[in-house]
Amino acid sequence: MRITYDIPAALEAIAQLPRPLGFVPTMGALHAGHMRLVESARQECASVVASLFVNPLQFGAGEDLDTYPRDIAGDTKKFESAGVDVLFMPDAEAMYPPGFSTTIDVGEIGTKFEGIARPEHFRGVATVVTKLLHIVQPDILYLGQKDAQQTAVLRKLIADLAIPTEIHIVPTVRERDGLAMSSRNAYLGVSERVAAPNLYKALESLRTAMSNGESKIAAQTKATEEFMNRCNKICHEDPPNCHPERSEAESRDRENVCILDYVDAVDATTFEPIDTLRAPAFIIGSARFGTTRLIDNLWIAA
Repeated sequence: MRITYDIPAALEAIAQLPRPLGFVPTMGALHAGHMRLVESARQECASVVASLFVNPLQFGAGEDLDTYPRDIAGDTKKFESAGVDVLFMPDAEAMYPPGFSTTIDVGEIGTKFEGIARPEHFRGVATVVTKLLHIVQPDILYLGQKDAQQTAVLRKLIADLAIPTEIHIVPTVRERDGLAMSSRNAYLGVSERVAAPNLYKALESLRTAMSNGESKIAAQTKATEEFMNRCNKICHEDPPNCHPERSEAESRDRENVCILDYVDAVDATTFEPIDTLRAPAFIIGSARFGTTRLIDNLWIAA
């Protein structure tokens, strides 16, 4: 595996690779979900390029840019073991040199849901991915389904700008209890990790209720109530596990431990909310467990 740190070296290394070429962009802190992307690329392409870059443009003020999990040595070994041909690991100055000011706004699709919670996020994602695609020029871009709105944003970006790259979406990899694998899972405390699979259960609840003909509003109310009841039950059954440093009475207060930000059904292409399930669609959700905010989704296939 060849490792490159600047754009000229990356261009030279990538130019020598046989086609078709698969590309897996990451921010590191690799888990099994990332490795599934690499495995898919390795199976389908003659060459695989991966990138490792914690992109400052997609983090807003007060977010976790400085504390985002990093394990460069471990990630490098994982990429090499998985058969990556070229690993591109630029720093912020290589990607955004002095005077850099160009960004990409993907329009309305980037203003909903995660775009509300993180107003600059999709502008940063669109900008960095466009630049990476320009550098790597892959035949296929591999993305994980877990970041559903991001995949929709990037599909629109590639279509609107006529970028000659296919997108392959790889299904979400989950822990045995249903929690979607995410680099931010490392932030979860003991009680928060126990509670976190309830986001997935809330998505399942909404899907089941809407599939059975319940109105979306009723289904959302039910999913939210079930989410909070399950979170409350964790502390009521084992208060010390909620926060070992707190008293039992304090541990029973779940207000700052589990918060369901949203659970909704959306069109898979536009991310406009839909009132009845019609494929292709996503059931999407976000929740906070302590200070950790997680997202997840369920794919509704045609």
